[in-house]
Amino acid sequence: MSATQHDQEHDVVLIGGGIMSATLAVLLTEVEPGWSIAVLEKLHQVGQESSDPWNNAGTGHAALCELNYTPARPGGGVDVSKAISINESFQVSRQFWAHLVETGVLTDPSRFVNSVPHMSFVRGEDNVAYLRARYDALREQPLFRGMEWADDHARIGEWAPLLTAGRAPGERIAATRATAGTDVDFGALTRALLDVAVARGVRVLTGHTVRDLRRTGARWELDVRSGGGGGTFRAPFVFVGSGGGALHLLQRSGIPEGAGFGGFPVSGQFLRCRRPEIAERHGAKVYGQAEVGAPPMSVPHLDTRIVAGQRSLLFGPYAGFSPRFLKHGRLTDLPLSVRPGNLVPMLAVARDNVPLTTYLVKQVLQSREQRIAALEVFYPEAKAEDWELITAGQRVQVIKKGPRGGVLQFGTELVHAADGSLAALLGASPGASTAVDVMLTLLRKCFPGKVDGWRAQLEQAVPSYGRRLSQDADLLAQVTARTDEALQLTP
Repeated sequence: MSATQHDQEHDVVLIGGGIMSATLAVLLTEVEPGWSIAVLEKLHQVGQESSDPWNNAGTGHAALCELNYTPARPGGGVDVSKAISINESFQVSRQFWAHLVETGVLTDPSRFVNSVPHMSFVRGEDNVAYLRARYDALREQPLFRGMEWADDHARIGEWAPLLTAGRAPGERIAATRATAGTDVDFGALTRALLDVAVARGVRVLTGHTVRDLRRTGARWELDVRSGGGGGTFRAPFVFVGSGGGALHLLQRSGIPEGAGFGGFPVSGQFLRCRRPEIAERHGAKVYGQAEVGAPPMSVPHLDTRIVAGQRSLLFGPYAGFSPRFLKHGRLTDLPLSVRPGNLVPMLAVARDNVPLTTYLVKQVLQSREQRIAALEVFYPEAKAEDWELITAGQRVQVIKKGPRGGVLQFGTELVHAADGSLAALLGASPGASTAVDVMLTLLRKCFPGKVDGWRAQLEQAVPSYGRRLSQDADLLAQVTARTDEALQLTP
């Protein structure tokens, strides 16, 4: 991964060295091994922004525990449709990783994925009733079978001792647990995938910043700067997968499909436990309920992470605000993203999201004592001296045109040119966990004349390709057994 200069011609240029570009690069080498592909990353290492495990890309988001994916219905009951969709997407990612392990191109899957149970945890009668309704709605779904329920302290304490130690015996609590949950180090996975891509002939160039891009006939022309000077890269297809930085490049592309999009950045912080013996007592990802007005990415969780083989324990996130679109971005990122075409949607979102603004102000002004008090909701015996505050990554929530002028979208948005020559990925969670499914969608939308011819390779890489695991219990059982064995997961 070295610097380069001069003009270059490629079949594909991928902007950004994170999990999305890494996934797409390897997928393309599966179906078109003869194509010339370049990956351009502005930092001097790949996987350092949203894909980094300390930047909150550590949960294999499968909707097993994230309550924001299962909202209560106004008339009663729980809507589980989004949870099913997200879980289905994560199963696609698991299959692709397993394929790469089975074929020997990825080794030692424990470097990037490990079994860690996923739990949901609530307090109070109303919240217990909601969690029970969620459990009842999910437990019969094929993708969620095996989920467990508990509303007594002893059982919950067996699952996660920190939750109940020191808690008032009469407090009304409940939890669900899915032992099929995982912890994923997407930074390690990104680097492993790009190593595979390089071995297959892909050029991965770090320290390369794309300053501009424009359409010239049948190709895109990219103005690239590097420590050695710079040059022009040309390709008929470009993917903009540079996290929060994707919005600026989408705007510069000038494609009409990108008109009206804006972004709202939210930063995050975590408390990280300094004492390994405490981290060893907690072996789960425990998600609670977000405060009123909080964005979904701010759902509190007491989270086991495994990074470089070491178990850590995080709590958070605590939301903050920075106008930067990337952790290593610029203070001018937000103001320079405002254009005549997205001004109305952005003003409409500001008007309609006063609770979010209030929440962010409160979070920014929090004292350390208030942060520890939030931790004590999950871990009553927590001591302030055992925890350090770390800064996580930036998330840029999508703003786009809507019925009231604009809407703030929590999730990911794949924007592509009508002719399929350019695609950009905007948004945040569940992001990394759905990378393979999102990139398969990109292949269908951007290469409609080729994707049918790629079907055999895609079905080999993802056995459920074109089918729904949520609707085929036998196929789900086969795929789960295969991926568990290949990835060395032991639910």
